[in-house]
Amino acid sequence: MSRSTGSSDVLETVLASLDDSKAEDIVSIDIRRKSSLGDYMVVASGRSHRHVAAAAEHLLTALKEGGHGQARVEGLPSADWVLIDAGDVIVHIFRPEIREFYNIEKMWQAPDLEEETVH
Repeated sequence: MSRSTGSSDVLETVLASLDDSKAEDIVSIDIRRKSSLGDYMVVASGRSHRHVAAAAEHLLTALKEGGHGQARVEGLPSADWVLIDAGDVIVHIFRPEIREFYNIEKMWQAPDLEEETVH
């Protein structure tokens, strides 16, 4: 299995789980040409601390049951901003005001430097 096939399977699992958890404003960003961190970054919001934590727990279970292994997780105790590293897919689940403050999708959705360069 190629890396991109694996990452697209993980991405499908992530998006389905977040949708099932009723996460809001789900954005998937292709970062393959922007970073070696992974292939995709997914950003979503939960309505409250409890919703963020529940969506993160649901996603961790979905990844494990989907055969994608044990993802690394940070921020679950406070549930303001939970980061889930599922290998080639990095997931950020925020409370809305925290998401607005950091606005990470703006940074990652910027055009590639190569695209801006005039040849």
